Amino acid sequence: MKTYINPATETWDELITRNIPNDPEVDRAVTAIIEQVKTDGDKALREMAAKFDHTDITDLRITDEEIAAGITHVTPRVKNAILNAKANIETFHRAQLPPTIEVETAPGVKCIQKPVAIDRVGLYIPGGQAPLFSTVLMLAVPASIAGCKEIILCTPQSANHPIAPEILYAASICGIKNIYRVGGAQAIAAMAFGTESIPKVDKIFGPGNRFVTKAKQQLTSVVAIDMPAGPSEVLVMADETASPTYVAADMLSQAEHGKDSQAILVCTEESIAEETEKEVKRLSQLLSRSESVEASLSHSRMIVFPERDTMIEFVNRYAPEHLIISMSQPWDIAAKIRAAGSVFVGNYSPESAGDYASGTNHTLPTATWARSFSGVNIDSFMRKITFQKLSREGLACLAPTIITMADAEGLDAHALAVKVRTNDLNV
Repeated sequence: MKTYINPATETWDELITRNIPNDPEVDRAVTAIIEQVKTDGDKALREMAAKFDHTDITDLRITDEEIAAGITHVTPRVKNAILNAKANIETFHRAQLPPTIEVETAPGVKCIQKPVAIDRVGLYIPGGQAPLFSTVLMLAVPASIAGCKEIILCTPQSANHPIAPEILYAASICGIKNIYRVGGAQAIAAMAFGTESIPKVDKIFGPGNRFVTKAKQQLTSVVAIDMPAGPSEVLVMADETASPTYVAADMLSQAEHGKDSQAILVCTEESIAEETEKEVKRLSQLLSRSESVEASLSHSRMIVFPERDTMIEFVNRYAPEHLIISMSQPWDIAAKIRAAGSVFVGNYSPESAGDYASGTNHTLPTATWARSFSGVNIDSFMRKITFQKLSREGLACLAPTIITMADAEGLDAHALAVKVRTNDLNV
């Protein structure tokens, strides 16, 4: 990792750049996959399973018997951990349920805003070497609390990696019955268009590789998605009160996600960067995913800003997915953060707590999208519909305003709809 000492503001755009290559081959491949799924449905999904995942699939849906059998392979210890995490996630997200708002904006004019759940949602859960069963909880729990009528789940099955029993268990305790052994961009296309086996959904949630991410982006004209997202990232703010060991471990926790992940340290002194780098080298030797860690660290960096206000300004420009504040008076710093997916305050708040069990959601915006997007929350699974009821007197009160504005915009029929009700025009 390279260290930068008090870099000038004009260099910040380069320093906040993520390692997300623009690969036209991925674009073309995803476009072809989407078109094939749209045209051939289940047949395309089976062909792609054989081509990409080297597995033959007859029944795309995982049967109830398979789910029950898979769950038996989850150890009691892991089951208990999943249940504990689910309870915390449920508590935090249930508290987010929005109320119905009813206001009389003027005499006889009642306006209402009512939250309504999205009917049908699709969850994508990555599999492979690191099956993210925690993401099942992060998506299925709020979907269930919101009241979504149908929740379907797609996750890849390959010759080398059968579907993880933990994914089946997490889905089961969240009440998900429709689970499909489909992965990659083809799973996103299947949920967007619907196939003979997989129903079309109204909104798609979940992380994935470059192909999954690109498919979600390409299909936004067809189906809603949770947010733009890319490789995982963490930014740690540290001063002399931080533990270099803790900071290094936090950076490595993101670096192990994948080769494109990024870990940034922003600190007040060069000595902190030096000590942290030593700890990164030491601790990385203890990790199993060394290839991902090494590649990720090659485009991660450490930045020294002696002034706290400058640190904060840089962090808001970077807009990290995960922000850890390991500094004295961390809540004072946190109060000035305007762009971040999720913030972890203090030396004993590792990012992995939010990834698994504290209760906040780990599905978060990356690549500066935290400037304009929230992470997944209960609102992500809901819409808000407005209602209004005007009495005769209420309409009479508003009529001059409505008619004047409609006339000024040249929309005669808008004015007419009011005039015929208020006897201002004989029709």
